[in-house]
Amino acid sequence: MSLTLYFHPFSSFCQKVVAAFYENDTPFRGQIVDFANEASSAALRRLCPLSKIPVLRDDAKDRTIPESSMIIEYLAQHHPGGTELVPADPERAWQTRALDRFYDLYVEVPMQKIVGDRLRPPGKHDPHGVEEAKAILQTAYAMIDREMGNRTWAIGDAFTMADCAAAPAMYYANLVLPLGDRYPHAAAYLGRLMRRRSFARAVAEAEPYRSLFPK
Repeated sequence: MSLTLYFHPFSSFCQKVVAAFYENDTPFRGQIVDFANEASSAALRRLCPLSKIPVLRDDAKDRTIPESSMIIEYLAQHHPGGTELVPADPERAWQTRALDRFYDLYVEVPMQKIVGDRLRPPGKHDPHGVEEAKAILQTAYAMIDREMGNRTWAIGDAFTMADCAAAPAMYYANLVLPLGDRYPHAAAYLGRLMRRRSFARAVAEAEPYRSLFPK
């Protein structure tokens, strides 16, 4: 098996990549990174000095690919399957990439700001930053709700990399700022993502680490 994914099951950006692997049943070896363990951290630093996960190592091609979107692009090009994660059609491809960035930057990032603030020690919180993050999320929710009124998946009827990005971003965002009844189309989309076999498997594998999520 030439593909090794350095990841953690509870990481949202890692779940994005894991869902892409599972979507096409692409075989890989998972190497869990424990940043509290120096040996585990050192192994990641040797592979990727920035020490960020996920990182994909392809021994067969002697390549190391960091960053979730680039990993999925790599899988789409070198390990394609029944689900076309990045469409061959240029118009649909740029739409997929644009929505991938949207979910990473405007759902994932503000969600992580809120979660990260909950992990800060007393006296070190950033209430202004959290309010800004919540405002960005509310704007993103409204945009998603409007777009998903007549779509099944992010770009239409086909599941793509954009949905891999949306799934963990919306899953965790909904935990910190629930969609509720205000965004019914966005909530329905999240429901479809949660039932998608590939992402449902990623969520199930992360369940043993659920206690890590701050209240």
